[in-house]
Amino acid sequence: MSGQQGVSGRVVVLTGEGKGKSSSAFGMVLRAAGWGQRVCVVQFVKGKWPTGEEKAASQLATVDWFALGDGFTWNTVNPDQDRATSRRIWSFCQEKIRSGLYEMVVLDEILFVIQQGWLTGEEIAHFILTQKPRPLHLILTGRGIAPEILAVADTVTEMRAVKHAFQEGGKAVRGIEF
Repeated sequence: MSGQQGVSGRVVVLTGEGKGKSSSAFGMVLRAAGWGQRVCVVQFVKGKWPTGEEKAASQLATVDWFALGDGFTWNTVNPDQDRATSRRIWSFCQEKIRSGLYEMVVLDEILFVIQQGWLTGEEIAHFILTQKPRPLHLILTGRGIAPEILAVADTVTEMRAVKHAFQEGGKAVRGIEF
């Protein structure tokens, strides 16, 4: 691992109703990759269509990208399946975090999963406190933040929606939303 020796890894939370949570996390992925750091991105919700960020990451030798969700489940039709998928992805994340292979791990949309009740803030916070390797940077994204996650985070940024093209009927645009 090529990180700074002796530096304690940060737990960064990117939350809120505004756009930019995942985009901010992916900016940190690019920054870490620029320093030769090994990075793992795990997406809890996205998983069905190709995105620009995943295409770009595939060209970076130090980034592993896993879009493991069942697709956009904002309006779930099968909560039992979503719960099972979230549990499976969380087990995968725990393996990646404990592996010692990475200097940064991004858990994209894990806060949404917690908000839905498919995982709990308590179990995620407990894992962070007891099993996250000290030098690992851990980035969590999504709407809503469980108090337990807030308590263990080093940095929390809340994105606030001031205006969004979707409010005017705009569609997702390649290069901006995906």
